[in-house]
Amino acid sequence: MSSSTLRHPSATAAGTGRSFSRAGPTAQSVRLPRTPYAAPVAASATAAAEVDCAADRVSALSQVAGVLGSQWGDEGKGKLVDVLAPRFDIVARCQGGANAGHTIYNSEGKKFALHLVPSGILHEGTLCVVGNGAVIHVPGFFGEIDGLESNGVRCNGRILVSDRAHLLFDLHQTVDGLRETELANSFYRDNQERHWTLLLQQDAAARFQGFKYSPSMLKEEVERYKRFAERLEPFIADTVHVLNESIQQNKKILVEGGQATMLDIDFGTYPFVTSSSPSAGGICTGLGIAPRVIGQSLHNKSWLGPFPTELFGEEGDLLRKAGMEFGTTTGRPRRCGWLDIVALKYCCQINGFSSLNLTKLDVLSGLPEIKLGVSYNKIDGQKLQSFPGDLDTLEQVQVQYEVLHGWQSDISSVRSYNELPQAARRYVERIEELVGVPVHYIGVGPGRDALIYK
Repeated sequence: MSSSTLRHPSATAAGTGRSFSRAGPTAQSVRLPRTPYAAPVAASATAAAEVDCAADRVSALSQVAGVLGSQWGDEGKGKLVDVLAPRFDIVARCQGGANAGHTIYNSEGKKFALHLVPSGILHEGTLCVVGNGAVIHVPGFFGEIDGLESNGVRCNGRILVSDRAHLLFDLHQTVDGLRETELANSFYRDNQERHWTLLLQQDAAARFQGFKYSPSMLKEEVERYKRFAERLEPFIADTVHVLNESIQQNKKILVEGGQATMLDIDFGTYPFVTSSSPSAGGICTGLGIAPRVIGQSLHNKSWLGPFPTELFGEEGDLLRKAGMEFGTTTGRPRRCGWLDIVALKYCCQINGFSSLNLTKLDVLSGLPEIKLGVSYNKIDGQKLQSFPGDLDTLEQVQVQYEVLHGWQSDISSVRSYNELPQAARRYVERIEELVGVPVHYIGVGPGRDALIYK
């Protein structure tokens, strides 16, 4: 269960009435031989190298860098943003809304579940920006701020919300639940299709039995939002101007993505997608900054569609419990499975990732063997050359696996790459070989310090 290893969202294919079990014979596995490694260096030299590696990795990041999800979401983006935030002047959310929860921990180990506020908020010197590509549920936004401030986190003067961002009403959330079987986020659909909210209410009333949201309720909600206006006003800014001025002043900006590439409206596993662009292109449209200034993208849901490498039964439950794979916002169990190299390579192509963040490597400890899904075959045995755009094809693919040896030791206290077990290093390096993108960050626990720089 790592950002791109064993972590794919929510356990139930609710509301679709379809089965997504894979058809055809059992997938084939290829067992890789053990590879010899040099003995670890002395402890003092290792510690020094670890500090140097961390400094090198962070200093090499460009002026504008992004942390984006490389598969279906829930990859642990918030933690990496929290770790990198002190090295940046601004942390900006470019898309998504309060349904995209990020869990982070402060230096004392206290847990914070963030939804709309960027994950840089725990660092006093960081300005947090919610860009025009995000949607704002105002009651939830202030509830989040109140929760942060009650825990000693100062928010006033540290958060800017784009004057171009759209508001999210309770109406949209109500209809979103009813439309789950239609597989699209209701607000973004309302926004993209340029529907008036009243028309959305009328449409939902006609289409969904038991829909209870009358015009008078909508009017009450509008009046409630008007009462938020005075409190909201200090947060509102022309963030397009702010960000571009900051770039001119050589300030560093870290972009925090929501959801992930495989949920992208254009490049995801349509129709099981969101209606925004959580891939690299969404940084430009969601913040109003030019593509030429974006230097790097780092890899780091309630997923209803086909999940080729999904683990069921006891294996899936084991990983889910060990990795605490339950939604930050919904609490729903996430679907878990082996790392899908085919999907990961596709996402790397779309986003141009410069490095990968492999999270929750510690969750794999104790497994006798670990699999990597390295290729897809059609039912007739023909190998697919790329990630399929056709959902029916994806539903029926037969995954070909490579099998690597697992490791039995607890790695949660390891902070140097060379101190990882040989089998763990082999797993990381095999991912790099297959994907062609280096792994620079490895998570070995939920805490802020539980991170190895490679």
